[in-house]
Amino acid sequence: MPNENYLYFGDSANAPYGTRSLENVRALTLQNIAMLYDRGIKAAVIACNTATSAAVSALRDRFQDIPIIGMEPALKPAALAHPGGTILVLATPLTLREEKFSHLMEHYQDGVRVVPLACPELVEFVERGELESEALLQYLHARLDPWRTEASAAVLGCTHFPFLRAAIGRVLGENAVLYDGGAGTARQTQRQLAQMDLLTNSVQEGTVILENSRNDTAEIVLSEYLLSQIT
Repeated sequence: MPNENYLYFGDSANAPYGTRSLENVRALTLQNIAMLYDRGIKAAVIACNTATSAAVSALRDRFQDIPIIGMEPALKPAALAHPGGTILVLATPLTLREEKFSHLMEHYQDGVRVVPLACPELVEFVERGELESEALLQYLHARLDPWRTEASAAVLGCTHFPFLRAAIGRVLGENAVLYDGGAGTARQTQRQLAQMDLLTNSVQEGTVILENSRNDTAEIVLSEYLLSQIT
């Protein structure tokens, strides 16, 4: 949807969410979406698996006149593509212990082995802009080397982790296919906007505005850098 206008709000002042309590994450997410709603957004994408698990139902109850699109680890496509395989799910501790992920794992674990791996420190590497550092590679080797010969696939179950796709792929090796939920979330957003007749009619390229709760120019520079790396 290149003609839509996007407002990205990063809550770095309260990051990482994945090590906070469920109640705290829910309160922060409701507060942030309420702020964006008051600015006239026509839809909200919760670009965080942790915040989705904690707050998506509450958000849909409160903001019933706009689409609220959440994210979840891309376990479904990984499980369907690798029957009989071992699938790693890299995510934050809160995402992995939430009921939403438990139901997802129960639904797709028949015929595959699902291995949840909590990797909260990876969020901090991305927040510092470390996508290829030696410290990052050492951390990844410590977490992933035991599964290198066994893993058929790895699900990048946090929206920070696709920025580390190259490093994760290098450590796991070419036999492990990497999955993330970004493309599916984009398609779902497009479907919901179309259903509510909210897609733009503009033929001009849309705008992307980056904001951050830390109110520090360095955070915006980092966001611009990360966006350039993934597009």
